[in-house]
Amino acid sequence: MTDHSAVQVSIETDTDTARAVRHAVNSGLYAYNDRFAGPMENAILTIAARDTGNTLVGGLVAGLQPGWKWMHVDRLWVDEPYRRAGIGRLLLEAAEKEAQKHGCLHVGTSTFEFQARGFYEKQGYTVYGVQEDYPVGHRKFLLRKALGVKG
Repeated sequence: MTDHSAVQVSIETDTDTARAVRHAVNSGLYAYNDRFAGPMENAILTIAARDTGNTLVGGLVAGLQPGWKWMHVDRLWVDEPYRRAGIGRLLLEAAEKEAQKHGCLHVGTSTFEFQARGFYEKQGYTVYGVQEDYPVGHRKFLLRKALGVKG
């Protein structure tokens, strides 16, 4: 057993080598997690919605982790004039299909009370957690959905 009381370190907010520090933190954490859960195989999924003039009117960015059988929707946005036209649903369905192609069985996301909780619930997502006072005076909802297995 190592005597940690003899270890001397300096703790600092890093700006000059921040990219290298982030890489080391991610690599170290992923290597540790891999020992217990297997490799995550992290990839970014980006889906665009464009109008007939090829103008971007919406999009979705998600993290695919096929090694862990999950996708996490990080961002889903539809430009205000195009909302309530089914574009968000189409983006989400496309992402879910892509996740299934990669072997994902689950999808998770989060939304604030002033955003799209009802939208996600209509798409089959259920709330499993609430973060109170985030941001202050509001709530953030954590949602998940089991994806159908195609075989």
